[in-house]
Amino acid sequence: MVENSQSLKEKLEASKKYLQNADLKGANLAGAELKGALLGGADLSGANLVGADLSGAGLIGANLTGADLTQADLREALLNDAN
Repeated sequence: MVENSQSLKEKLEASKKYLQNADLKGANLAGAELKGALLGGADLSGANLVGADLSGAGLIGANLTGADLTQADLREALLNDAN
């Protein structure tokens, strides 16, 4: 499980272009700016994504089981085979 901290969110926002297969289980990413991020195959199970900007993100095959996507922006996000 990834640490839940402001620094994690800042690191992800800074390197948001390539996060494929990342282990982000239970991460606190509320309000994160992840527009266009490549998160294919990432484990986001149980993650807090409340209000996150995931517009245009590639979430193909991502594990979103139990993730809180309340008010997250998923416009044009690719969600094929995500669960």
